[in-house]
Amino acid sequence: LHAQIDRLARRYRDAGGLGMEIMEIVGNSAEGLIERLPAFVRSRMDKITRAALNRAFSAASGTRRVVRDRGDWFNRMASTFSGAAGGVGGLPGAMVELPVTVTLLLRSMLDIAAEHGLDPDSDEVRMECLRIFAAAGPMAEDDGTDLGLLAARLSVTGQTLQGLISRVAPRLSVSLGQKLAAQAAPVFGAVVGASINYTFARYYQELARVHFGIMRLARETGLPQEALTEALRLSIARLDRDRA
Repeated sequence: LHAQIDRLARRYRDAGGLGMEIMEIVGNSAEGLIERLPAFVRSRMDKITRAALNRAFSAASGTRRVVRDRGDWFNRMASTFSGAAGGVGGLPGAMVELPVTVTLLLRSMLDIAAEHGLDPDSDEVRMECLRIFAAAGPMAEDDGTDLGLLAARLSVTGQTLQGLISRVAPRLSVSLGQKLAAQAAPVFGAVVGASINYTFARYYQELARVHFGIMRLARETGLPQEALTEALRLSIARLDRDRA
C-alpha cells in the first residue's frame, strides 16, 4: 500500500510545472495572460466555462458509447490537434475550440476511471472529474490547491452535478482564460495552441490517475478515502523535502 501511495505521489508531483516550462520556451509566463483578453471575454469566462462543462458531460459520455477507449496518447493527440486548429483562428478560433478541449479532457478522465474499474457513468465519478477540473491548471504555479481539493470529500448524496459545476467553473475559468489569452496572440498561432493543449491533456490525465487511484485503493483496502488522501499528502511532503 505504501509503495502504491508513493507512486501516486510521484505522479502528482510530476504533473505540475509542465505548462510553465512551455510558456517559458515561447517567451511568456502565466502571470498577466488574462489581461490580454478583451474585457467582455474576461467578464464572461465563468459563464463560458459553466456552459462548456455542461455540454462536455453529455458529449463525452456519448463518444464513449460510439468510440472505444483509445488510451492516453490518442486523447493527448486529439487535444493537441484541437488546440492547433483553435490557435490558427486566434481568439475567435480559440473560443470555438475551448468547449471541444473541455470535452476531450473529460473524455480522457472517464476513460481513466473505467481503467481503474470505476463506473464512468456514475455521479461519483463525474463529481470526481469536476474536482480534477477544479485543481490549479498546468499554467499556474503549484499553490497546494490541487491537493486541498483532492482532500475535500464532497458528499455525493444531496449534491447535484450542476451545483458542483457552479463551484468549479470560477476556478477552471482562470486556467482556461490563460489558455485563451496565450492562443489569442497571433505570433503564437497553431504551434502554441497545440503545445498548450498537449500540456493540459497530460496534466489532467496525471491528476485523474491520482484521484481515481485513491478511489480504487479505498475500494480494494476498505480504508477511508480521507485516510488515503492524508497518506498521499505525507508522501508528497517527503518528496518535497528530498528535493529541497
